[in-house]
Amino acid sequence: MPDTIETCELPASALLRKYVYAGAYTDCYVTQIAASVSLAEYVEAFYTTVPFKLERFILKWVVSKPSSDSDARHLALAQADSFAAWRVEGRSADQLLLCDFRQSTRSWLMVAPPERNATGTRLYFGSAVVPARTKSGEAQMGFVFQALLGFHKLYSRVLLRAATARLVR
Repeated sequence: MPDTIETCELPASALLRKYVYAGAYTDCYVTQIAASVSLAEYVEAFYTTVPFKLERFILKWVVSKPSSDSDARHLALAQADSFAAWRVEGRSADQLLLCDFRQSTRSWLMVAPPERNATGTRLYFGSAVVPARTKSGEAQMGFVFQALLGFHKLYSRVLLRAATARLVR
């Protein structure tokens, strides 16, 4: 298991960074594991954990967006540009940025070399929530966002911890 999951600034090269500049809510979580992990391994592990399978189950029944572990593998290997309720918005050798079907949220995963001359991999997970526009054009996050923010922060840590546990097994 990873020692810690911390909140941090988005790395300068993060594909999610453009949403900071656009005024969206963004967050970033990071942990470091001793194993050397590729982006494909991380993406597949992340989207096939038990907590995320629960989310996939909900998406299947609530918004008719089914997905499977095989679909997660295809996404991880860059053999698919969509997965469940998301489509690929950006991809590089070390990052994946997904946009939900309503275009209101983003999910971002990144792998990086470890810090402090250690071995292994740093694993990043972040999100963006794009504010809705009022009739006057003002950006507004809304009540639902405020009400669910605490849950979102906890759930983000749960997802990252589950993915890292899967990777170190």
